[in-house]
Amino acid sequence: MKKVITGNHTVSFGVKSARVEVIAAYPITPQTEVVEKLSEMVADGELKARFIKVESEHSAMAACIGASATGARAFTATSSQGLALMHEMLHWATGARVPVVMANINRSLGPPWNIWSEQTDSLSQRDTGWLQFYCENNQEILDTIIQAFKICEKVSLPGMVVLDAFYHSHTAEPVDIPDQKLVDRFLPPYNPEYKLDINDPHTFGGLTGPEYYYELRYKIQKAMVESVDIIKSVGKEYGNMTGRNYGLIEEYKTTGAKQLLVASGAMAETAKDAIDILRKKNKKVGLLRVRAFRPFPKEDLKKAMSKAEVVGVIDRNISLGNEGIFFQEIKSALYNEKRRPAIYGFIAGLGGRDVLEDEIVRIAEDISKRSFKKEITWVGAKI
Repeated sequence: MKKVITGNHTVSFGVKSARVEVIAAYPITPQTEVVEKLSEMVADGELKARFIKVESEHSAMAACIGASATGARAFTATSSQGLALMHEMLHWATGARVPVVMANINRSLGPPWNIWSEQTDSLSQRDTGWLQFYCENNQEILDTIIQAFKICEKVSLPGMVVLDAFYHSHTAEPVDIPDQKLVDRFLPPYNPEYKLDINDPHTFGGLTGPEYYYELRYKIQKAMVESVDIIKSVGKEYGNMTGRNYGLIEEYKTTGAKQLLVASGAMAETAKDAIDILRKKNKKVGLLRVRAFRPFPKEDLKKAMSKAEVVGVIDRNISLGNEGIFFQEIKSALYNEKRRPAIYGFIAGLGGRDVLEDEIVRIAEDISKRSFKKEITWVGAKI
């Protein structure tokens, strides 16, 4: 079934397709339409789920953790300050090993108050142990929501599906929604080995001393590492079902490319148009789109960059006092490589500022000269 829907409603239809059983909701722009649509689906009987209205995002995540611990498939959505308020509970979800799935609509953090797109909100949660997926378009959003439940339930870790404020959330595109019978075969009901059950009691969330805590952290890290192959296998299985296969990264016109640009989210579509322009000028430039940020696709990126001479990483985020976050991570991944490209970072689009094709073309042309005095360039800054 094809529908022309916004990114927010794409999330809602993905959640419905996954047959989520508990939804905890607190509204925040630009996420509100996600849970509004889900509330309509539940009220109309289209989705058999418990819809819990809570007083804060912190409570929304707490409700999801409790629901997931009982063996229910749980979901919530948020943005910006709402995600920041959840921070404590994100650690609890990971430590409890519950596969909650959340949609985060990337929005700038204040002050000053801003409701437009920026990735710093989700990337500031990078060390909480959540899988993170950055989507390029509405179709990928729906497909990733469905896949995220299967991936997270296999590794017993929570996952975040990330989309851009307004570029995705309020922009309508044609989306193919798979037949429910197909989704049901792909994603069977969630039935964990251990759960809160009065007929089979276990202890959950108890105090753990140094003699066990260390190994429990190791097991979380091990699960995160194992999720690399699971993301690929689940993506391939989903691709066999729908014809749309997703991995950790996407390579666009990288064959023979001596220069590579790196982007994520909605900006990657604009970057592809810029690559097309450069290729028509016989410039050997390609694009790497990072789809999975956690687990970080270190080996895939190293392989994709192995023959490049120079790389430009475009970040719609900033680690204040340092650099763009994707830029930091990619430099770290390449550090011990005997042969590695020169790499430069670019900050662009903070607070929802548009990043245009010609700006990305200029970035590619500039990195080919390798004449930067600094590793970081602020694109289009009025300074």
